[in-house]
Amino acid sequence: MKQWSREIEINTPIEHVWSYFNGSLEQMQKIMPQVVENTPVKITEEVVGSIYRQKYKEGKRIEEYDVHTLEYEDTQNYKKLKIGFTLANMFEITGLYEFYRVDDQTSKLKYTVTNSPLKWFVKLFLIFANDKVVVNFLEKVKGVAESEA
Repeated sequence: MKQWSREIEINTPIEHVWSYFNGSLEQMQKIMPQVVENTPVKITEEVVGSIYRQKYKEGKRIEEYDVHTLEYEDTQNYKKLKIGFTLANMFEITGLYEFYRVDDQTSKLKYTVTNSPLKWFVKLFLIFANDKVVVNFLEKVKGVAESEA
């Protein structure tokens, strides 16, 4: 298993940044344009345990997988969303998004991702993996959130 964790300060209120993760498909696509569908399969009152069928476009290929909500918290000063899914029967992936209120106009986003190979031969790919995707994602969220604030 590999894990990467990074954080970034975003010059916009916590609720605004949270809206990209806890809102509509349209909001989600602003930071993850490859997600072409996010359909509820099972919705729980407490959010944890909810499942969404997501379709992700990679080039001409579309991957489909179920995203499980593993942890969820939504308070005024701290918000958390942890999801998990299996990608192409090759990787078990979790994403943990933690949002902190710095002040009324500033937030901090911490993103932690884990990637566990499900097949022995896929472990080789992780040897060379780095945190570039995590860093790029945080910079994308920051850019979009600050441009719309």
